[in-house]
Amino acid sequence: MLRTFPDLIASLLRRDAGRPLVTFYDDATGERVELSVTTWANWVAKTSSLLSEEFDLERGDALHVDLPTHWLSPVFLGAAWNLGLVLSPEADQADLVVCGPDALDAHHRAGRRILACALRPLGVRFAEPLPDGVSDFGVEVWSQPDAFTPYDPPAPEDLALPGVTQQELVTPAATEIVDLEDGGRLLTTVSPASPSGFTSFTVPLVRGGSAVWVRNPDPELWESHAATERVTARLD
Repeated sequence: MLRTFPDLIASLLRRDAGRPLVTFYDDATGERVELSVTTWANWVAKTSSLLSEEFDLERGDALHVDLPTHWLSPVFLGAAWNLGLVLSPEADQADLVVCGPDALDAHHRAGRRILACALRPLGVRFAEPLPDGVSDFGVEVWSQPDAFTPYDPPAPEDLALPGVTQQELVTPAATEIVDLEDGGRLLTTVSPASPSGFTSFTVPLVRGGSAVWVRNPDPELWESHAATERVTARLD
């Protein structure tokens, strides 16, 4: 029985590590990214290490993820819950803010501690220098190890989201908001980092399925994505 998010990661790697888990399209640029379970877990390990070792975040601390629909969102959610962090909907209440280029100025003006993501292909760095005190994910993440075990792993009763514990997060009965059968494939435009979008990430994970996220969706490509990716459920 799964009790925490690290349990879920280990279970996914044991069962079918090579299958697709995260697929991302940006219809405005033509970008497509696909992460297998192994590749996603590798990114989660690197990001977990970065948050822990470079930003000193530990079990019980709060992380605010302000990213659009993007493949990095499920990476940051996975890293947060792997460490036992709480995803905070409020940036002012977080120990660290993760954001993309569009939200960077607002968070910087507010004096928040920021890890910024350029959201460029392959997770590369910003092309231009960032403001003083802002860290660039595309610079910092590559030096982190490919494997990571939390020094103080989360307990089942620890919060993962406000009002949701680690055990509830990985319990199928708690994820029925999205109608997805076991092993199903979800197609959605919803950002998994948004308060209304967490289930677009958690439901496929718990159900042994996967998700396809589309940014800047082109209506003329929607059915093509559905057919190509063999989706079985949709979430608008």
